[in-house]
Amino acid sequence: MPLSKILSASLGTGVGGKVLQVVTATDSTARTTTSTSFVTASNTLSVTLTPASTSSKVFVIATGAIYIAGGSTYTKATIYRGATNLGSADGMSNTYDGSNDNSSGMSLSILDSPNTTSATTYQVYILTNNASNTAYLNVNGAKGSITAFEIAG
Repeated sequence: MPLSKILSASLGTGVGGKVLQVVTATDSTARTTTSTSFVTASNTLSVTLTPASTSSKVFVIATGAIYIAGGSTYTKATIYRGATNLGSADGMSNTYDGSNDNSSGMSLSILDSPNTTSATTYQVYILTNNASNTAYLNVNGAKGSITAFEIAG
């Protein structure tokens, strides 16, 4: 059975699900922290959009590479909307290092309901559980990105 493609232009006015806007940012500069609390990974892994309606949803995707230096420690990553952690206290992604340095890909996504028509910022935050070890985002030239899609409510 063939699949049909539905384009937003073919949907009637008032029909939810249309992508109203897309904003994206990329960064290939290595960012580091020794903080045991979530801190902004970089001001460049951040996007701001102004929702058209309070009923709009925002789907946010962030990717990159996380690296942790040192044993028995981990790096966690999450997405914040302003000062609100959209993940849990444990974040949305976790890279653990049992005995040696460790790296892995980071892939975060969330569907948010910001309930506002004010400018809204989404940003990647990271932490380490051990301030003696350094957590890295985008080491060795890896490129991170964050993209937000406003979806009509």
